[in-house]
Amino acid sequence: MADTLTAPPVLAGNFAYFFDLDGTLATIKPHPDEVVVPPDVLQALNQLALQNQGALALISGRSMAELDQLAAPYRFPLAGVHGAERRDIHDHSHIISLPTSLIQSLHAELAIALAALPGTELEAKGMAFALHYRRAPQYEAEIMALASRMVEKTPQLSLQPGKCVVELKPKGINKGEAIAAFMAEPPFLGKTPVFFGDDLTDEYGFNVVNQAEGLSVKVGPGHTAAKWRLEGVSSVWEWVKQVANQKQEEEIAQTNRRNHYGSLSRSL
Repeated sequence: MADTLTAPPVLAGNFAYFFDLDGTLATIKPHPDEVVVPPDVLQALNQLALQNQGALALISGRSMAELDQLAAPYRFPLAGVHGAERRDIHDHSHIISLPTSLIQSLHAELAIALAALPGTELEAKGMAFALHYRRAPQYEAEIMALASRMVEKTPQLSLQPGKCVVELKPKGINKGEAIAAFMAEPPFLGKTPVFFGDDLTDEYGFNVVNQAEGLSVKVGPGHTAAKWRLEGVSSVWEWVKQVANQKQEEEIAQTNRRNHYGSLSRSL
């Protein structure tokens, strides 16, 4: 869709929320370990989850272990490594893995290749690999060529480009499939999905949410399948806090009305 997309409305209703992390809930940093989500934003996310029976999940290329660290002290349903690992509302994990021997050989070969490209970094995720070149953008072509060669000779893998990163992951895994899996089970089942993302990896999620007639929200510029847009990470923070606070105010008002009617009936 065109860059003339407008900001999403502040919602009130029966919704299931999904958020990418880097570039959506947190500003992208030169190194992944430098990323943080502000405490007030985490508190608003937890508030939003409680208001929707727990129907809020983080959907990221990061591992679930990293997501838990970034979301602490809260513990949300998660889809890590683009859905290769997923934790549902009951704390049950669903993991898609590759053979150990394949992982070891890939790790060794990739480590040697990236050592020849100063400033690039290999991130091993257990069943996937991220080839980062944010600190060495001059090697983008070499990184893409390396990842393409790996996929060509390893049919179990697929290639996923991102912002200054290329990922090698199990074939058939993407954020759209992860969202669909959540939407098939409580507490997400029967709700309208809402998904915020900023990168190419999030387009799969936008397509699934659009098919379900939900709200897909692109964070930042660029062509997208999303129906709505927010300017940047700070706009996502403000939107989340506004929705969470509005819902809380509505609940307080409903409680006050019930208490008023109850006291009125007793006086009569």
